[in-house]
Amino acid sequence: MHTRQDHQAGTGHHDRTSARWRAAAAATTVIAAAALALTAGAVPASAAGGYTVTATIPVDSAPIGVGVDPAAGTVYVASFVGDGVSVISEATNTVTDTINLYGHAWDVAVDPVAGTVYVTHFYDQTVSVIDTGTNTVTATIPGLSYPEGVAVDPAAGTVYVANDGDDTVSVISEATNNVTATIPVGPVPVGVAVDPAAGIVYVTNSGADGTVSVINAANNTVTATIPVGSAPSGVAVDPAAGTVYVANDGDNTVSVINAGTNTVTATIPVGSAPGGVAVDPSTRTAYVANNADSTVSVISADLPVPVTAVGSSQDPSTFGQKVTFTATIAPADAGGTITFTDGSTVLCSAVPLTHAGGSTYKAKCATTALPVGADTITTAYSGDTSYAASAGTLTQTVAQAPTALTARFGTSHKDLTLTAKLTASGHPVSGQPVSFSTGTTPLCTPDTSADGEATCTLTAAQTALAEQDGDTIQASYPGNANYQPSSASLTPP
Repeated sequence: MHTRQDHQAGTGHHDRTSARWRAAAAATTVIAAAALALTAGAVPASAAGGYTVTATIPVDSAPIGVGVDPAAGTVYVASFVGDGVSVISEATNTVTDTINLYGHAWDVAVDPVAGTVYVTHFYDQTVSVIDTGTNTVTATIPGLSYPEGVAVDPAAGTVYVANDGDDTVSVISEATNNVTATIPVGPVPVGVAVDPAAGIVYVTNSGADGTVSVINAANNTVTATIPVGSAPSGVAVDPAAGTVYVANDGDNTVSVINAGTNTVTATIPVGSAPGGVAVDPSTRTAYVANNADSTVSVISADLPVPVTAVGSSQDPSTFGQKVTFTATIAPADAGGTITFTDGSTVLCSAVPLTHAGGSTYKAKCATTALPVGADTITTAYSGDTSYAASAGTLTQTVAQAPTALTARFGTSHKDLTLTAKLTASGHPVSGQPVSFSTGTTPLCTPDTSADGEATCTLTAAQTALAEQDGDTIQASYPGNANYQPSSASLTPP
């Protein structure tokens, strides 16, 4: 394997041994082997820490830099040996165009707002500016020191370039295509990425220490240094997920960094000599250019799982009582719905979320259909393109409803009519048996009607018996699994 100084002899460039450079410099000797490997399907899908390689795309010789235009669904891959940029459609994972350049194309950055692509050229020590509408070069920016990585902050109109030659990062104005600041970083800076919302720039240092420098874009100072894999090269940010991806050229892996804690949370095996990496936040997909085998690894990240909590407006409750359940989910966004169930019974289906503040959302479900007992209420969040499905549970205690029974006399010709009304929480209860008796003698047992009334018309013999006994007439409801028993009494006139 050649070292970098073999290719820099006589140029005045100081001695250094970037693994990413060695892979690029040796690419001409491995193209035939890479083609054979591709034919044999030698780059398998891989998974680690919840991440999976889902596709492999053949591109131009020795791909090393990659950039994504999420709005257009387009991926740009720079080829060091081919001196060009392959244009890939995200929809089909196929190359749709090739932009011919010179000076060993190295890395790519896209400004989707301006419709501009920036490509660094290591040997020429320049940056090419490409119009995405025409795929043609519109400007060339000189004055850099063996530039490698490049990234854009579209909101600020700023381009960041990692200078391998002097261990710095150049800050370029998009408006003027001029360098406005120079920031010292770690040894052999290779890749650079920007989180515009957080105002943070990440720079991979491929020297012996294998680190990432974290730069505050507001004052152009390094605020943290993160150890990663061997010879880190490309770097990309998923702002929505708070995740940073780092391609480690030296050990054929990708490190995943939690941007909130500046710590590595996963290490993913990919292809041979991974160089550039880019992310489409809308699909949570990362693309990694594998320099030595001329492939691109496509990494799909697990979606974050929000926490779902369930609350009840009344717990315990009684049978037939209205209860409102509230599901609170965070973090989340407006996408997705929540379905409320009681065991296998659906209470409310696909309830939309309402914003409760910050990244917290809520959904409500009101019901009177809870059976007596310990009910397991489940709230199932469907998930969306940004968050995975999740669920929360609550045990709702439902007791028998207390009942009230009132009775009265009425007359129908010469017969005596008895009427009782059964209610629970002030509402009539239908279809329930109410028994009338005098002493130990049963008279009749009608069911309650829709308005909760049970009517018993006594025969002449029953009336005489009741009058003869002179006993109080009892109206009684025995209760059931859902309702408590109740009774009332009447004294014959």
